[in-house]
Amino acid sequence: MTSCVAEEPIKKIAIFGGTHGNELTGVFLVTHWQKNGAEIQREGLEVKPFITNPRAVEKCTRYIDCDLNRVFNLENLSKEMSEDLPYEVRRAQEINHLFGPKNSDNSYDVVFDLHNTTSNMGCTLILEDSRSDFLIQMFHYIKTSLAPLPCYVYLIEHPSLKYATTRSIAKHPVGIEVGPQPQGVLRADILDQMRRMIKHALDFIQHFNEGKEFPPCAIEVYKLMEKVDYPRNESGEVAAVIHPNLQDQDWKPLHPGDPVFVSLDGKIITLDGDCTVYPVFVNEAAYYEKKEAFAKTTKLTLNAKSIRSTLH
Repeated sequence: MTSCVAEEPIKKIAIFGGTHGNELTGVFLVTHWQKNGAEIQREGLEVKPFITNPRAVEKCTRYIDCDLNRVFNLENLSKEMSEDLPYEVRRAQEINHLFGPKNSDNSYDVVFDLHNTTSNMGCTLILEDSRSDFLIQMFHYIKTSLAPLPCYVYLIEHPSLKYATTRSIAKHPVGIEVGPQPQGVLRADILDQMRRMIKHALDFIQHFNEGKEFPPCAIEVYKLMEKVDYPRNESGEVAAVIHPNLQDQDWKPLHPGDPVFVSLDGKIITLDGDCTVYPVFVNEAAYYEKKEAFAKTTKLTLNAKSIRSTLH
C-alpha cells in the first residue's frame, strides 16, 4: 500500500487582491467578498479577503514605489519601520504582521494571491514548491474540476529567478494568474474563470479538512528555466518586437529556429539552443520595465503521495 501523508488541517486562509493595483479581477472579487463573503465561506475555515496594495488600487497602477510582489524577503520584512522606506516595503511589513510572520508557525495556512496577465495564459496556478504534496493535490483537484477548460501550472522554483512574493508569507502560497486581460480592464470571462478557480480550491480544502483521503496523483507543470529580454540597441532601447508566430502562443511548444522577434526592417530573430521550450508571459505589459519579453519553461510531471488530514 502506498504511504499516506498526514497533514495538519487548514484553519486560516487569505485571498489577496490588488497586489498589483491595475489587475482588476482580484480587486473586483475581493472587494465584493469583503461586502458579501457567503460564496467563499466554508465550515470550520476562516477565509479573509484582503486588498494588499490599496494606494495602487486607488490610482489603478501596478505599484506606487516598487513592486509589492517582489519585496517579501526577510531583509525587507525586518527593516526598521520608517517613513523613508518605499510604500510597498512598509505595506509588506504590515501584511507580514497581519498574515505571517513568514516562516513561522503562526502564519496563515494558505494565501491565494489573485493576478491578471495581458498574456494569453488562460487559467494558471503558480507553484513555488515542487515537493508540496498538499499543493500538488490541490492543483490536481482544481485542474480536474475545471476540465475541459485548461488550467496550467507554472513552477517558479528557480535558484536565481524565484522572487519573494506577497503570498510567500503563507505555509502554502498559491498564485492565481488569469488572462489575457488588459491592465485597468474587467472582462466577464476572466472574472468567471478566476471565481471558479477559487471555488474549487476552497472545496478541496473543505473536503481535506473533513477527512477525505486524496489518492496519489500526478500533474503536468511548466518549470521556469530562464527569462528572455527583447533585443536592444546600443542605447538600451527595444530593437525588435515579439514575432506574430509567437504572440498569444503561451504554453505552446517553441522549437529551435522558430521565429521569436522581428525588427522594423523585417529582420527575424529565431530561438537559439537545441531544446524545445514552452513560452509563458509572452509580451506581458508589466514586464517591459523588467526587461522580460517572455519566460522559457520546460514541461515535467510532479507526483504527490496520498494525503489526508490528521484530524481523522
